[in-house]
Amino acid sequence: MKRVLFTIIYSSTLSLLSLTAQTKETVVLIETDLGKIKVKLYNETPQHRDNFIKNVSAKLYDGILFHRVIKHFMIQAGDVNSKTATADTPLGNGDLGYTIPAEFIYPKYFHKRGALCAARTGDHVNPEKASSASQFYIVTGKYYTDMELDKMERVTGMAFTSEQRQAYMKDGGAPHLDGAYTVFGEVIDGMKIVDEIQSSPTGNQDRPLKDICIKSAAIVKK
Repeated sequence: MKRVLFTIIYSSTLSLLSLTAQTKETVVLIETDLGKIKVKLYNETPQHRDNFIKNVSAKLYDGILFHRVIKHFMIQAGDVNSKTATADTPLGNGDLGYTIPAEFIYPKYFHKRGALCAARTGDHVNPEKASSASQFYIVTGKYYTDMELDKMERVTGMAFTSEQRQAYMKDGGAPHLDGAYTVFGEVIDGMKIVDEIQSSPTGNQDRPLKDICIKSAAIVKK
């Protein structure tokens, strides 16, 4: 009887540990020229999570530039050609040759301030809204009023939850991207650095006039 009881307890403990491992979120530390940004990856978007982890583990983002920065909107990185780009090199098309199927977990995850999202090509060539394998952006966004959100609902046919409305009105975001781009994580530390990057002077194609580089990206504990 004791042996059976021990086996049951042991099996239950293993099951609990396995469940804990599955629910624990991966955290990535992105060190930039201007400071550190810490993001967590959502388990509900496993294909994007695993692909981002693969890229980070392969040191893909080490040395890559924030090649597109738009104030009150977002900062974007992940163009694999930006590592060796000169000041006059057009950027934005560098990728890994494959895409990630869209994983919309809406309305739970949306384009609030600090959202980590996957970039992609336009609907005319990508009606499935599949994501880039390497390019990502972090939302800074702008503040919205109730009237603006009401109008957006009428135009798009989407309904914002009370949580979304509060976030977009109090903290800002990019609600016009909801349901169109995959949100697969969020910033948990370092939004001051994100804001500093978004405020950088830019030139052609919204590229910062002074290069802003990701020095390293690594998986860390919370």
